[in-house]
Amino acid sequence: MSRIAKVLTIAGSDPSGGAGLQGDLKTFSALGVYGTNVITAVIAQNTCSVASVYPVAPQAIREQLEHLLDDVSLDAVKIGMVASREVADVIAEVLKARRPRWIVLDPVMVAKSGDILVDDAGIRAVRDVLVPLADVITPNLPEAAVLLDSPSPTSLDQMESMLPGLTALGAPYVVLKGGHLRGTTCPDLLATPAGYEWLPASRIDTNNLHGTGCALSSAIAAILARLPNDAQSQSDVYESIRTAKQWLHAALEGGQRLDVGKGRGPVHHFHGWW
Repeated sequence: MSRIAKVLTIAGSDPSGGAGLQGDLKTFSALGVYGTNVITAVIAQNTCSVASVYPVAPQAIREQLEHLLDDVSLDAVKIGMVASREVADVIAEVLKARRPRWIVLDPVMVAKSGDILVDDAGIRAVRDVLVPLADVITPNLPEAAVLLDSPSPTSLDQMESMLPGLTALGAPYVVLKGGHLRGTTCPDLLATPAGYEWLPASRIDTNNLHGTGCALSSAIAAILARLPNDAQSQSDVYESIRTAKQWLHAALEGGQRLDVGKGRGPVHHFHGWW
């Protein structure tokens, strides 16, 4: 029997099931890896809005992480919502001591509804503590603007101008997601140690956009986790990111077959299965 890759999501909850750790676990299963989770916040939200955020105590997060890692050997970790400096410090301390092969950070700070999910100290902690720990970060344009304390880009040129600041934060690979731009395409910009490259895609006319950021970052983590131990080159990472983006594009197309909620519905994580 072949060994299955094991991936951890460290994230907040989403009762509607489209984003957060629930969406991550669906992505892991859809892509053939075994998903585990550590919860950082209980969030009262649906497809329309976020009502409340209840952070989990840092000590409870530490105990979840350490108890899991005492038992399960992980191939990759995806980090999502981190609500405070104390939580960021706990995550960084534990993961530095028990470093997995891959760490993917989705700097979740702004919900699709526009609700701010993290306070100023949490934002600084993500930028200063967790970004340097990650192999890949996947900010959208508003999140990149928050990380750099700058206006959100409104053009491709402005996206490019953000890359030096983002790469200087310490992660070797940056996927700057361009979905907030207007137009018929949905371009992402990938920065690697060798330079940068555009990853274009057609824009899908859909309202099922809930959880797209969670799905992309968890898909990248899942695909990286499936790589052989000796496959860690820039081309391996590039192909993993490109494959994850293609999978998400199909999940967005498949989302139109779902009817969940009255707001922004979820992508179809299991578009390849049902």
